[in-house]
Amino acid sequence: MDAATAHLDPVFGALNLAALSHNAHDMLRRAAGVPIRVASKSVRVRAVLDAVLALPGYHGVLAYTLAEGLWLAETIDDVVVGYPSADRAAYAALAADERLAGRVTVMVDSVAHLDLIDAVVPADRRAAPIRVCLELDASWKNPLLGHIGVWRSPVHHAPDARALAEEVVKRPGFRLVGMMGYEAQIAGLGNKPVGQPLRGLMVRAIQRSSTAELHRRRAAAVAAVSELAELEFVNGGGTGSLESSGADSSVTEVAAGSGLFGPHLFDNYAHFSPAPAAAFALPVVRRPAPDRVTLLGGGWIASGPPAPDRLPQPVWPAGLRMVAREMAGEVQTPVVGEPARRLGLGDRVWLRHTKAGELSEHVNELYVVDGERVAGSVATYRGEGKAFL
Repeated sequence: MDAATAHLDPVFGALNLAALSHNAHDMLRRAAGVPIRVASKSVRVRAVLDAVLALPGYHGVLAYTLAEGLWLAETIDDVVVGYPSADRAAYAALAADERLAGRVTVMVDSVAHLDLIDAVVPADRRAAPIRVCLELDASWKNPLLGHIGVWRSPVHHAPDARALAEEVVKRPGFRLVGMMGYEAQIAGLGNKPVGQPLRGLMVRAIQRSSTAELHRRRAAAVAAVSELAELEFVNGGGTGSLESSGADSSVTEVAAGSGLFGPHLFDNYAHFSPAPAAAFALPVVRRPAPDRVTLLGGGWIASGPPAPDRLPQPVWPAGLRMVAREMAGEVQTPVVGEPARRLGLGDRVWLRHTKAGELSEHVNELYVVDGERVAGSVATYRGEGKAFL
């Protein structure tokens, strides 16, 4: 990518077309025929979403806010908002538009979510029923280890799911169409962390046990809810769990997105290795000492537990590392290592983000590299003037 983009001045982001294509098809292989719903938070580039959705095996989007979902539904006919919303204006827009109401499904995990929607737009004033997905908590509650996973829904067991489903189906103006459960402890937790073999053994053991428990519990919950409503979909998983989530017979589709760009978080998995498709280049702007240079910017920190693994990773020239007492800064990032001695002002250093979609929040466009040339560029959400989160 460096040769192809030699004419560009950093700072910029780039996307390797061959790597993106490889990742998209490898995810299809791993899903083994189970349709993949694309998690938009992990892309945040509309042109990439459209290109991936054009591939057989992909269908629909898992959006991350209701406002984003409405925006995407202008052209995409199947959008599930993966998180509950408290956006009253967006609910009002959804309820007023029959076409949007038929394309967008909102997430609920409590009666309070239904009450909020009713308070914004009473059922008799909606253009069409609001499509609802019920979120099942997919975390693992182990007697010894405690809560393993992320805190999301209070709906954990089949009776919880049935009770909420009963409330949805008896209320006018709602239509229960789906269930979702995201097993973060399996999909989003690296099970072969670099330099930590014992931790890897422990994580893989936890994931095996959690997978078995979740498959039993999710099947029971889906069965209980299906007695009350005809579900169009049951969504599970993420990039890291395509195999295990797809193997759950109660799941009809899997969600994934991060694997398309292959951020360095996924260097820590045992069962798959996405190609690094996205990276960003920063220019050298200072030389404070012979063995180090300072880059412009760099503090593009990933969400999650604050730790070194949330930092961007310098990847080229190989052998550079950040300075422990300074790390990635708001406007400058020093890097040290033998290659720094050969870098001059204006030379570039390539970095990979820890996560996928967050990179798109820092640049207006991603340059698309096809072989030895830049084939064009695609606007990020930011480049389109959209800042949903």
